[in-house]
Amino acid sequence: MSSPATSSDREKVVSKLPGWLRQNLKIRAAQHHIEIQTAVEQGIRDWCNLASATAAIDTSGADSFSTFLPPGQWEEFRQVTTDRRVSLIQGLAQSVQLWLDANPAPDVERPEITRRIVVCNQKGGVGKTAITAGLGEALAEDSNRLHAVQVAKALANALRASDTQTDTLPSDPLDIENLPGLGMRVLLVDFDPQCHLTNQLGAAPLPMDGDSLTNHMAGTPKGDLRDVIVSVDEETFGGRLHLLPACHDAFLIDVRLSAVRAREAALERALAPLEADYDVIVIDCPPSLGMSMDAAAYYGRRRDGERPGQSGALIVVQAEDSSADAYDLLTSQIDDLRGDLQVDIDYLGIVVNLYDSRRGFIATSSLQGWVDIKDPRVIGLIGDLKEQKEAVRMKQPLLSYAPKSQQAIGMRALAREIA
Repeated sequence: MSSPATSSDREKVVSKLPGWLRQNLKIRAAQHHIEIQTAVEQGIRDWCNLASATAAIDTSGADSFSTFLPPGQWEEFRQVTTDRRVSLIQGLAQSVQLWLDANPAPDVERPEITRRIVVCNQKGGVGKTAITAGLGEALAEDSNRLHAVQVAKALANALRASDTQTDTLPSDPLDIENLPGLGMRVLLVDFDPQCHLTNQLGAAPLPMDGDSLTNHMAGTPKGDLRDVIVSVDEETFGGRLHLLPACHDAFLIDVRLSAVRAREAALERALAPLEADYDVIVIDCPPSLGMSMDAAAYYGRRRDGERPGQSGALIVVQAEDSSADAYDLLTSQIDDLRGDLQVDIDYLGIVVNLYDSRRGFIATSSLQGWVDIKDPRVIGLIGDLKEQKEAVRMKQPLLSYAPKSQQAIGMRALAREIA
């Protein structure tokens, strides 16, 4: 059946499709950045132009499916199904499958140079670890599934109206899009001797008498660093998300680096052999302005042939005054390193974490202060909600524990701002 469309020159048609085929169509159309109705239109046109029907599709359990087609296409299609002695449902299923076969899932676009994201702020307690984990999870999610993402305009609206909102993320469903995962190969590096990232993801800190990142940075490795990497085994990450656990020996990293030549390059020397295995390496930095932070910032510098904004420092703050003081100290250190070593270290942006406008003027005015900086700009606003705390308690990744939560939606938006 068909009826005139109300919003365009197309007409609405209603038929049936098996649920699995409808889901494949929805995902594939999103992967190719086209509307479902356009995909169906192309599939029907190509099917009608074939000399005969294609292989039969199992349509058992088919339920209602509607879309919009150009005027007259459905009637033409109906006539072709009659001539070929197949039902409308079977003809539509064959048309959709024909389009899917002609438009395979695109390959994940991988960077030529492994991207290095340094998540930092010398102030503790701002949630660097949560942002590191959430960002890495969002980058690694399955590209053959759809995931809820906060659209960019919703973040902009939230920032503009922060003094009147009681929630950090949009409640209007129109502000949420279902998009394919980014499908990146991601290594999370716990560079903090407190081992928060390691513990949050349910891994064990490395033993003091074994190998560690600190040993490799100090030039005293006890083996291949790959041997201590663990996989974050959740279905949605498909083996693409790995963790390099921390060791408490990192409390001594500055002392050990003091005896190392070119110590600012120590982290790069340690991690360089791993880079071919990953698209993105995300570093969870300690709350420190010591030599370890110099090494992390240097590792995130822009390399020859790398485009600006691909690697660099992602600064995590809260909407309160002490974060502003820490921000000034951190940016001064990075700017000094830029000048002393004559390197380009890009700021990827600011993430305002644990935000709740119900805390009143201090929170809303501080958020406005971050927005007013402009360079670097605020690229993420993550609410202080219960799901993150629950995921930490359960030692599970946020995006698998609560994939539809507002925090998860915001993490995916952050990943797309950076990607």
